[in-house]
Amino acid sequence: MIGKFLITAAAGAMMIGSAFAADVAKFVLPGDITIEQANKAIEAAKIKAKQQDTLMDIAIIDAGGNLKAFARMDGAFLGSIDISIKKAKTARLFNMSSKELGALAQPGQSLYGIEVTNDGLVIFGGGELIRDKSGTIIGAIGVSGSSVENDMAVSQAGAAAVQ
Repeated sequence: MIGKFLITAAAGAMMIGSAFAADVAKFVLPGDITIEQANKAIEAAKIKAKQQDTLMDIAIIDAGGNLKAFARMDGAFLGSIDISIKKAKTARLFNMSSKELGALAQPGQSLYGIEVTNDGLVIFGGGELIRDKSGTIIGAIGVSGSSVENDMAVSQAGAAAVQ
């Protein structure tokens, strides 16, 4: 009885799997970063990090603000994992680099205190928007592991690789 059930369940799963594979195009949203684009951004960011002799955590967020891809270079700080993801989310949530938002969030500025919203934002450089060839925002990259200047250079290299 159990064997018959397992065979029936396996056959049903195969049918669902093949139906899903045939309709996968229905789930790809236009204007969203693809895994190929995300990997291209990560590779470009890693190349720039190696040129700087730095070790980085690199996060790619999709157009909806969800983690799409992530790479932690060997030896990169564990604490920078969360920072890289939040830099990317910060850029995407506000459609500007994390550095630009940071300038608006300084004491006396109109967005002072914004970094404590949205489960925590990062308002210093290293988060950049990723745009496609037409200029549409398709995601964001966040990089952390070195100085803000180095993080920015690596995130900008990753974002530029997709255009």
